[in-house]
Amino acid sequence: MASEHVDENIEDIEEEEDHFIDEDEVYGEVEDDGDHPMDEDDDVPEGDGDEEIVSEDNSIQHFPAHRGSVFAVSAHPSAPLIASGGEDDLGYIWDWTNGEEIVKLTGHTDSVSSTAFSCDGELIATGGMDGKVRIWRRRGKDDYKAWEFLTELQGPDEVMFLRWHPKGAVLLAGSNDTTVWLWQLPSGNTMQVFAGHTSAVQCGEFTPDGKRIVTADADGNLIYWDPRSSAPVFKLSAANARFDLGSITSLAINPASTIAVVGGQTGSIRVISLSKGEVVGALGGHKEEESVESVVFVDLAGQAGSAGVVVTGGTDGKACIWDLGTLRIRATLEHEDAVTTLLALPAPKRHILVTASTDKTLKTWDARTGTLLKVHKGHRGPILGASLSHDGRVVVSAGDDGVCLVFSTE
Repeated sequence: MASEHVDENIEDIEEEEDHFIDEDEVYGEVEDDGDHPMDEDDDVPEGDGDEEIVSEDNSIQHFPAHRGSVFAVSAHPSAPLIASGGEDDLGYIWDWTNGEEIVKLTGHTDSVSSTAFSCDGELIATGGMDGKVRIWRRRGKDDYKAWEFLTELQGPDEVMFLRWHPKGAVLLAGSNDTTVWLWQLPSGNTMQVFAGHTSAVQCGEFTPDGKRIVTADADGNLIYWDPRSSAPVFKLSAANARFDLGSITSLAINPASTIAVVGGQTGSIRVISLSKGEVVGALGGHKEEESVESVVFVDLAGQAGSAGVVVTGGTDGKACIWDLGTLRIRATLEHEDAVTTLLALPAPKRHILVTASTDKTLKTWDARTGTLLKVHKGHRGPILGASLSHDGRVVVSAGDDGVCLVFSTE
């Protein structure tokens, strides 16, 4: 694995699309969903049993093929497709417009905990608790109905997360065995194995400009990497009293690739300057010892200072909207149970935020004011994940009840 080979791969990706985000566009690239006033359809009355059983379902489509909890959903970057993965050791690609199964993604021997489409939508990766990372690719150029198995990537013990490079066919995976893996596709060649963590690597992201990687682990270590090198650019650990936030459970990077916001199991949040490698702020809006499960940046252009706005969601049922310029809360959004996922809509509705919760609902909010716009109902159990369609028109949820539901955000 010659370093010059790694250099060439990363440089090729960066040269493909060399339009990085300008400083004055700092907060503009986020996923999200949701708009419009609440509407509640009483189509699905339920009988006896649990009294909290769903009495309403305002979803527009459903996908019930999984035989067990659905742990992961991800949307295709251009087509109306969803990849889901679940407790039944299976993944599926399916059409969210009609619920049609396109292909069953087989070969795992334990739960499929991660799914991810490449930036061009030509490849799909599934990651499992069995340590396997399996890749399929689109067959032909007519449509996205035909997929073929490409390769299985070896390395991790148990896959904690998968992320594709924002501009090319390079895949990042975190493992519970302290390692972080980087592969080049379609060859499947290992580009790097990053060592430096001391426990399960629970979250990680490419910076939006594609030049760096941020990973974090259950011992409270955060590491900033250059993909060309196996040595960290910098590392922050729990030994640093300013940084210590216990096990790190979530992170997000601003569109300018200059700031990371990191959430921990203790309810603590830290703001990190990636250029300085140091803590520049601490946020304290969540209940102590309630884990911060999700972080997302939201573009409220003209509504906030240049430092931008970030939202954090916790097991305390709160989603806190923060102004990073003042390190103060702008608004607090409420669920009845843990917030598992936060999504921000793409332009032109970047101010719209979707929250998903173990209280069986998703909610759409106006992040400028904290106003609730819509409640999405239909699940009979906790919602474990969610993803927005490429255009933000729908949000798709992964249910502990074994069903994926599709909700309109318009």
